[in-house]
Amino acid sequence: MAMNEPSQSLQPDAPVLYPDNTYYRGLIDWNDANDPLRKLVEPAERTAPSCSIWSLSDEENDYLAQGYRHTYRTTAFLMVPETEAKEGIQPALDYVGQHPEIRQVVLAGGDSLNLPTERLRVVIERLREIPLVGIIRLSSKLPVVNPMRIYEDEGLIALLRTHSTPAKRIYVMAHVHHPRELTPESARAFQALQEAGAIVVNRTPILGGVNDDPEVLAMLLDRLTEAGVTPYYFFLNRPAAGRETFAVPLERAYGLVESAKARTAGLGRRVRLSMNHRSGLIDVLAVDSGKAYLKYHPSLEDETGKFLTVDCPPHATWFEELPDEAAAAREQAERKAAERKRMPTYLRTPYHIGD
Repeated sequence: MAMNEPSQSLQPDAPVLYPDNTYYRGLIDWNDANDPLRKLVEPAERTAPSCSIWSLSDEENDYLAQGYRHTYRTTAFLMVPETEAKEGIQPALDYVGQHPEIRQVVLAGGDSLNLPTERLRVVIERLREIPLVGIIRLSSKLPVVNPMRIYEDEGLIALLRTHSTPAKRIYVMAHVHHPRELTPESARAFQALQEAGAIVVNRTPILGGVNDDPEVLAMLLDRLTEAGVTPYYFFLNRPAAGRETFAVPLERAYGLVESAKARTAGLGRRVRLSMNHRSGLIDVLAVDSGKAYLKYHPSLEDETGKFLTVDCPPHATWFEELPDEAAAAREQAERKAAERKRMPTYLRTPYHIGD
């Protein structure tokens, strides 16, 4: 163990969660307090709790119980946490089967590839029995956190090879935050997923002190593309108490992404910047002269493509800090939240990730 390496387990209040494993810890320079990977696994210095928007967390890994959410018209989110809930997955499967408009199911509520392979098999096999579900999406950070879990598990690879077919693919949404997470071991994990027939894409939060540098983001785009992993989108980190140090203003984040795209080659330039707000997934098309130009990718009101032009103060880090039309979208999201409170427990799960 390095001289300054802490002995405690990785912190539950870090921006992303990791298993306590020697592999990822070995990537960290514990003698450097500013090591970006160290910042990901250690809690930042906390300020006193306040009533600001940072105390209104809608973090993507939060959930109350196992269940499902039909957030967007064609997409359902199936909550499969790593501990069994009393309702089981049957209510979710019944709901999906009764709604032919649902063509994509996202396994959410935790790292889906961290589930035991046999449990994951049950879920995937049951979903494949629903004819209109064409896309199954697995959200996971394991390819860079614990890549051996993937390429050493022959059962997992066989499961993906069986159910990710030329007609109906399984997608793996990776979560790579920094190019240093891309190692020979992670490349082997990505290759194993790809050879099993899975399509691997990536989403990355813009985090202050971790990857808020155009050179770092450009290197990440290049390394992902070289590994055959499609950069899907960058996104602004959701507000949460104690994570102010990771916040990056919208105007600066847009500039970082555009600068990174100018430095990368080829297909990496397809990446976009988004905010995963309660009212929908919002693409940041441009920020210029104090204005933000936004478009709903999907939205709770099925207003895909809705365009917003709003004032963008230099300090604004989140949708709630944008005036004008953003206020109406916030009211809409609050109405939806109130409706969810009247639903059964397994429908109230406050998990929300991008389409």
